[in-house]
Amino acid sequence: MSKPSAPRREADNEAKAVLRSVRISPRKLDLVAATIRGKKAATAVNELTFSKKRIALDVKKALNSAIANAENNHNLDVDRLIVAEASVGKGLVMKRFQTRGRGRAAGIVKPFAHLTIVVRERAEAEDK
Repeated sequence: MSKPSAPRREADNEAKAVLRSVRISPRKLDLVAATIRGKKAATAVNELTFSKKRIALDVKKALNSAIANAENNHNLDVDRLIVAEASVGKGLVMKRFQTRGRGRAAGIVKPFAHLTIVVRERAEAEDK
């Protein structure tokens, strides 16, 4: 016998996608995530398509994954989806060093970040 599966943490009108261990600092990733929070999913995809930030491509892939999860796994209407959450967390940090003059060394940190995108289907009353 196995233990029962855990209940879903999201609501019935929500779907989520997680992007783990992205090689960028959380602070820079949060700037891009802040541009799509609370917007319609189609608008957010358009903004990420034309963004000049390097990480916008990876954020767009995660957003498209969340939209696909909503459509295929939870039978939500794609046209009524909004980006309910776009949260960024710290990942691991690679520590390196760079040699300097006179036998010294300078530390270099190479941070990683995690991105969680939750899309929610709006009710019909909110559409009007």
